[in-house]
Amino acid sequence: MLRNFILLFLALHVFSCKDSQATLTHIDGKQIPITDSIKSDPAIIEYVAPFKARIDAEMSAVLAYAPQSLSKNDGPFNTALGNMMADAVLELSNPVFEKRTGNTIDAVLLNHGGIRSTLNAGDVTMRTAFDLMPFENSVVVVELTSDKVNEMFEYLKSGKAHPIAGMKISIDDDNNLVKTTINGEPVKDGQTYFIATNDYLQQGGDGMTFFSDPVSMEVLDYKIRSILVDYFKTQDTIAPVRDNRFTKE
Repeated sequence: MLRNFILLFLALHVFSCKDSQATLTHIDGKQIPITDSIKSDPAIIEYVAPFKARIDAEMSAVLAYAPQSLSKNDGPFNTALGNMMADAVLELSNPVFEKRTGNTIDAVLLNHGGIRSTLNAGDVTMRTAFDLMPFENSVVVVELTSDKVNEMFEYLKSGKAHPIAGMKISIDDDNNLVKTTINGEPVKDGQTYFIATNDYLQQGGDGMTFFSDPVSMEVLDYKIRSILVDYFKTQDTIAPVRDNRFTKE
């Protein structure tokens, strides 16, 4: 009898707890604008001051020198800044890729919109790299069929100055492709090519769907921003130029 009473008590307790559980029915929220009207907290400022000083020192470290400012809008088809970024990716990613796979990168394609700042004349610092590439995008190397490579050229024929390296494109006045090459040679049917890009574009960003289903893919775990920092460290003077990698005939 006592045992039955205890079991009944426990059962009633479990069900009563279940019925009394709170249920979220409504959420109120409001936007709090961050403006100069918000008073700073001296204690917080004092706490973060040593961290801020260290970060500022690291970000202000001079890596190279630029005799003139460079912008992604300096001209049509290709720009000195875009060429520098694509060339840096090819130069610094290729040894990593070759060591891992035994293959070499044939070409590089980045996106014009991914360049987020100008490179100002004067000292080139760590902050310069963060300004140019504030995102966490990393290099991936995709193996594309010849058909996908030709799709890539069809995408590029619009004339936008996407950073490219290892390939050449020429178009006519109607934006029709006149000549395309990779490593100085026309694309060969049935051959595959290793194209370096970033993870955002590989996933179809900016409409570059030709990257989405590669034959193979190697993630290098090498951020574009880190490549820029490493590249700047190897250069005394940053002075890239516009060239004939993408032209209109």
